[in-house]
Amino acid sequence: MRYDDFRRSDDIEDRRDDGGGMGGGGGGFGLPMGGGGLGIGTIIVLGLVGYALGIDPRILIGGAEILTGGGQAPTYQTDRRSGPVKTGAPKDEVGSMISGILGEIDDRWSEIFQSSGQNYTGPRIVLFRNATNGGRCGMAQSAMGPFYCPPDKQIFLDTSFFREVETRFRGCSGSACKFTTAYIIAHEAGHHIQNLLGILPRVNRLQQQAGSKAEANALQVKVELQADCLSGVWVNREEKKRPGFLEAGDIDAALKTATAIGDDTLQRQSTGRVVPDSFTHGSAAQRKQWFMTGYQQGTVQACNTFAQGAL
Repeated sequence: MRYDDFRRSDDIEDRRDDGGGMGGGGGGFGLPMGGGGLGIGTIIVLGLVGYALGIDPRILIGGAEILTGGGQAPTYQTDRRSGPVKTGAPKDEVGSMISGILGEIDDRWSEIFQSSGQNYTGPRIVLFRNATNGGRCGMAQSAMGPFYCPPDKQIFLDTSFFREVETRFRGCSGSACKFTTAYIIAHEAGHHIQNLLGILPRVNRLQQQAGSKAEANALQVKVELQADCLSGVWVNREEKKRPGFLEAGDIDAALKTATAIGDDTLQRQSTGRVVPDSFTHGSAAQRKQWFMTGYQQGTVQACNTFAQGAL
């Protein structure tokens, strides 16, 4: 992926030098390693954990499940930081690349929204190491992977996750991992698009009304596959705007990453068996299919995973 000419976004808050500010006690439940699977950057809690512990699972769209008890909003301590908050485009290589990816995502989605007479405001990316205060979404931890916080309209990224994709999950290799990074960020930005369009609030209401964990999970799968599709829409529009930004092997890298983090792939690796009712992000085949649908058709309308018979 060629990104030297990408527009750098200033909507970055860089906490990587803060020493891991922590959200405080109150309602948060850590995500256990090796759960039902890992979505885009997220280790999923097995479906029955919330019920077994008597906790109401509030699914945080975009990857992580933050479990809070009693239906009451948890309280969090303020981050302990060693200086003023760093905002703006970072100067290091990884930070600069992320800033450029966000800038291009915002520009393409602004164009898409304007074409239908809508206004677009992009998300903010928070970069951190180990753990940090995730605002209204609780504590952000490395083990959760990248996730989008709907109420704050922020994407949380521990950049070490991208190395995990390459070394642990074998989701990419070499220079193609740069495009995998773009695919992952575009997926999280896809959740922001869903939030702006009112899809996330509607799905959350349906999940609260669901009669079973399997039913709630099925809704979550549709949300995640739609975000995969929307990431493909961005790639389609970016390629038209900047011909040549994709390099040989980039699309294959995205498909390889989708395969590596499909629910069935991760469940098979962690437990040796596949439990479709516990899927929260979709199978490897579904993830590849919906990314390619967005990439090939390049329209939001093509990404209706909620249509009857779509899955």
